[in-house]
Amino acid sequence: MIPPSFRKMPRWSRDGTAWLDELPELIRSSCERWRLTVSGTAVHGSNALVVPVTRADGDFVLRLTPPGPDAVAQVAALRFWNGRGTVHLVDTHRDAMLLERLTPGTSLHTVPTDEAMHILGSTMRRLAIPAPPGVITDVPSTAAAVARRMATMEQEWRHLGRPFPESRLREALEIGARLSQGARPELAVNGDLHSAQVLRATREDWLVVDPVLMRGEIDYDLARTLWTRLDEMPSPARIVRHFDIVVTAAETDRDRSRDWVVFRTADFWLWGLTAGLTDDPQRCARLLATF
Repeated sequence: MIPPSFRKMPRWSRDGTAWLDELPELIRSSCERWRLTVSGTAVHGSNALVVPVTRADGDFVLRLTPPGPDAVAQVAALRFWNGRGTVHLVDTHRDAMLLERLTPGTSLHTVPTDEAMHILGSTMRRLAIPAPPGVITDVPSTAAAVARRMATMEQEWRHLGRPFPESRLREALEIGARLSQGARPELAVNGDLHSAQVLRATREDWLVVDPVLMRGEIDYDLARTLWTRLDEMPSPARIVRHFDIVVTAAETDRDRSRDWVVFRTADFWLWGLTAGLTDDPQRCARLLATF
């Protein structure tokens, strides 16, 4: 039941395999608790295992994630949106979440880029709801995330051999100073939104999986919607066209959204080089050159 490829994920060499070794028992006890029957082959990403299951009232999936702050935050995010544009959380216990069944292998990567950008922008707007008082106050803000990155960006840029012109670094830091003020109304924000995180569904056409709840400006992650599909945008004109599709669908201010793209692209470029990535920094170079 545990795919060998999941056991080969890099995190287990770093974190140890104790949780991984307990997975079969966790699946068994979760199925007993919720009266489930395994009904398909498990799939996984780098950190979570997803097992198709069924019971008398329908089809679901078990999502199993190692304990930690990320897992707690994901449960909080799903509870906050409560199925509004996101996969519905049916129940949770220990390291297992019982979720509504979406269609695996049918993410937005399977649709043309124009359509995907429109859906992503519309999803950004739909998730941008004000939180009831007290519910979201402890959630990280986009302004604080920018301020935190600004504190280290120049040092990283120098350490990495000045990978892009200093003028673009200065521009990113000037933009960051504006974005970190947090003067805009604070709304719920998904801090990890891109084509691979949106799957076909039955209850609605498309639903978000693995949302990251933040508060602040909803175009915080707009750059990621572009750079994850940048290989399908062969020219600067096509990049701008797809940027405009997202902005129009999300109903955001074009200049402010452009600022978010510039800052987050410079940020991710540096992070990607630090992490040893190769393709993503090249995509960031193309994206930053366009704006």
